[in-house]
Amino acid sequence: MTIQRRIAAMIAVLLAPFALAACSTTSGAPELPPASFVALQEGPGEEYVIGPLDELTIFVWRNEELGAKVQVRPDGRITTPLIQDMPAVGKTPTMLAEDIKLALSQYIEDPLVSVIVNKFAGTFSQQIRIVGATEKPASIPYRANMTVLDAMIAVGGLSEYASGNRAKLIRFEKQSGKQTEYSLRLSDLLKEGDSSANVLLMPGDVIIIPESAF
Repeated sequence: MTIQRRIAAMIAVLLAPFALAACSTTSGAPELPPASFVALQEGPGEEYVIGPLDELTIFVWRNEELGAKVQVRPDGRITTPLIQDMPAVGKTPTMLAEDIKLALSQYIEDPLVSVIVNKFAGTFSQQIRIVGATEKPASIPYRANMTVLDAMIAVGGLSEYASGNRAKLIRFEKQSGKQTEYSLRLSDLLKEGDSSANVLLMPGDVIIIPESAF
């Protein structure tokens, strides 16, 4: 094989997944780009936002007695030594640490406070919801660089009667303020191992899986 043919073959292999992603589906809805290519730009996700039932560790440097391991109550508040009913939901760990620092400043000079999230559930807007024909429909916490494959593993995959290639992903687009519907090829991904059908998720995504008509 000549050098020119080898280069042409390599280019064809590299462009194949993009061609697959560009193919229209029977539903007419657009498809998201494969996660394998978007993942080249992976980095840390946005700082986590604390949600109800999250488990936190509060550490106060040189004042261990003022720290605590607490669970965020359903009302979104926490209680630690010297602090009663502080709102925690909707804050990042850094924001909560600053609020605790301000509250403790009434009792000790210039406290240094750290907040660590040990177990997380996330706020409603940070969860991924999978509904329809799956083994166990659920809301799961979003984590940085999560893919649709990760989500499907978490809910046990497709049910026996699922029509995976007719699945939809509903996403709220912050910039436009509108919801966008995308096509998913879950059967290709889970049953055929087609990695081009794997896509990155965003906080708040909803995956809807219909049942087969027969």
